[in-house]
Amino acid sequence: MSESFKNVTIIKKANVYFGGQVTSRTVQFADGSKKTLGYMQAGDYEFGTEAAELMEILGGSMDVRLDGADAWNHYAEGSSFEVPANSTFSLKVAAGGADYCCTYLA
Repeated sequence: MSESFKNVTIIKKANVYFGGQVTSRTVQFADGSKKTLGYMQAGDYEFGTEAAELMEILGGSMDVRLDGADAWNHYAEGSSFEVPANSTFSLKVAAGGADYCCTYLA
């Protein structure tokens, strides 16, 4: 996991979901790729994807169930997981919240 990004454009307006429980900012790279950096407060969430995603947990932890899976998997700070394109995934964020970086994969 990279600790910083160089030569990027950051979109100032926040992406706000679930009544403000989840927020992120978009980071755009010169090659056209993008990531979001965000924070999730404790709670249960479900997201849909268009592109495949790599979710890196920068702080805190969450339990994740990918589309079609029965089992929940636990991810803590320093871990990551991939989400397929055109799918949904469910999250249970523990008390204390979770800091994350989402990379949109080609």
